[in-house]
Amino acid sequence: MRGRFSIPTIVPVLLLVLAATPLTHRAAAQDTYDLGADDAWKLVDSADPASPEGQLAAARRALADKQYARARQITDNWLKQHPRHALAPLAYLTRGDALYFGGNEYKALFDYETIARVYPGSDVFITALERELAIGRDYARGGKRKLWGMRIVGASSEGEELLIRVQERLPGSNLAEEAGMELGDFYFRRGEMRLAADAYDLFIQNYPDSPRVTRARQRLIAAHLASSKGPAFDATGLQNARERLREMRVLEPAAAEQLGAEGLLAGIDERMAAKMLVTARYYLKTNDVIAADLTLRRLLRKHERTIAATEAIRLAPEVIERLSANVRAEAEPFYAAKRLAILGEETVEAGSETPGGSEGGSQP
Repeated sequence: MRGRFSIPTIVPVLLLVLAATPLTHRAAAQDTYDLGADDAWKLVDSADPASPEGQLAAARRALADKQYARARQITDNWLKQHPRHALAPLAYLTRGDALYFGGNEYKALFDYETIARVYPGSDVFITALERELAIGRDYARGGKRKLWGMRIVGASSEGEELLIRVQERLPGSNLAEEAGMELGDFYFRRGEMRLAADAYDLFIQNYPDSPRVTRARQRLIAAHLASSKGPAFDATGLQNARERLREMRVLEPAAAEQLGAEGLLAGIDERMAAKMLVTARYYLKTNDVIAADLTLRRLLRKHERTIAATEAIRLAPEVIERLSANVRAEAEPFYAAKRLAILGEETVEAGSETPGGSEGGSQP
């Protein structure tokens, strides 16, 4: 267990579920009730209070009655006396729930982990994972754990780990699906956009038919866009966002329209063009004129309708002026055609003023 393990806000709901925890072991001969003709439940069979089954039934009744300290005391003694009993998984769950609902969910995690690691085939395995998911979700959303009786210790790393574990232990399940989306949202809230993108991408791959998949696609695109730090940095995030937007237009056209895919694609085009312009200026500053020329031409071919394309046309005379005669003869007609298309002007005058061109930009 990594790090340290705030009590979730769904305790009242879970308490209602508590009494319904499945017991399919034949050894669990607890109190049995039958529905009579008067529609009233009547006790028809009761476990021996002195037997392991009867003792554990007493602990479960104490837990249902919110007598958490008593339930914990009974299960502490029970586990010491019957560590290898067939009902040991249920005993760990009972003690864990007594801790959890009693306000000490961090300690409860150790019992839930015992079930997950030692008794993965038990009837209470899924219930233990449900508890871990609830605690992990609370921690991931900012819940704190106790120190000196006060909830003052952050537990986000524990929440992250629990969300990952639930997915690993029950892949393809509703619990894993919920944990996967929660993990992506956790990274997104923290601004860890590359991790958020990975989590949302994995969610889309694993749960393509999920009702949450549209939200996952939207968040994935937002994460890719947010991971791009500016024109002087890597453009991978922009490229990925563009690819995902185009994919969404095909798979979910209505959702893409609602998201504003066309406007986002236009914005990505502008940002990628700005990135190429910065790169061209850097090459020009470092006297790599050929690379500057090739970068400007690529910008003008791919992003002609951008502000950066206008700046590229104005930077072109400085590039042309420094090219060799052979390369200049090839470049001048291209830039002249683009200048006419973009600015409505027919000539490119070498040595003309190029706003911002002499400063060279920053290294990509």
